[in-house]
Amino acid sequence: MKLITGATGLVGSHLMVLLSNSHHPIRAMRRENSDLTLVRKVFNMYALHPEEQFKAIEWVVADLTDIMVLEALLEGVEEVYHCAAVVSFHPSKQREMILTNVNGTSNLVNALLHKGNIALCHVSSIAALGRSENNEPITEQNLWKNSDSNSTYSVSKYAAEREVWRGVAEGLNAVIVNPSVILGPGNWHTGSSELFSLVWKGLRYYTNGTTGYVDVRDVAMAMFELMQEKKYGQRFILSSETISFKQLFTWIAQGLQKKPPTVQVKRWMAEIAWRLMAISGFVTRQTPAITRETARTSLNKKAYSTQKITDAIGFEFIPIHESIREISAVFLRDHQV
Repeated sequence: MKLITGATGLVGSHLMVLLSNSHHPIRAMRRENSDLTLVRKVFNMYALHPEEQFKAIEWVVADLTDIMVLEALLEGVEEVYHCAAVVSFHPSKQREMILTNVNGTSNLVNALLHKGNIALCHVSSIAALGRSENNEPITEQNLWKNSDSNSTYSVSKYAAEREVWRGVAEGLNAVIVNPSVILGPGNWHTGSSELFSLVWKGLRYYTNGTTGYVDVRDVAMAMFELMQEKKYGQRFILSSETISFKQLFTWIAQGLQKKPPTVQVKRWMAEIAWRLMAISGFVTRQTPAITRETARTSLNKKAYSTQKITDAIGFEFIPIHESIREISAVFLRDHQV
């Protein structure tokens, strides 16, 4: 039995299809009143027998903060894929991120140690990695450094990783994956999938910042293969390519048959933008689309090395241009174009 936390999210839903297609029984953890629309959508897209496989999932309503429930969830489980996390760059989500990302991971690790003989695959993030001092690609060896420039999200993911490493030190078999920005056909109004909606509406602006991107199918496959190969006590960066935001938006615009952005955002413009958004959000009581952290991150230039996973299991990533083309086709179908 495979237990999936965060099963209704982008990574969790794609992972469940992969496991289900390989005939692995699945126990899926979800919160009360959580929306299963994305899961059904992903199963309809990729499952060999969508309805039959979806019905075979053992759904459990639970929360990572409930320690007693976690103990019961692990009965009969031999592997746990920990995909649950709160992803946000807004200060108002700080408490929720600490509770779920850090405390929830700590509770899960403790429950696994108590049960024994259960392996863990933990989904972390490139946000939990250290910076490169000489503009070289960031690797798994880059050490974390405390800094005022670290986002609350990155701090929470780093702290969650420390809980997993604590478990490893106490005998837990665990592997950690650090995905870059994950692209996939998810909820078009949240997360990275919202980028397609922004371009669809007519995005005029871009920055020359760079970061890594990876297809959600690659994340699911890498997690599965690393667990199959028992690459415990290690972490692996998952990133197909490092590209600029301008290139990303241009490819999405081409996929959606829209005009690409033409106005480059300078640093001073970004600083003004997040402040105006903060004021607007305060007045309307809505979460601003641009925060101080997202504005500044969009101007940074970062690159990531995936040599480790290539050497370890010979993993090959889907090219990002191909991912965007396929995701754009799904977006257009969803919008009945």
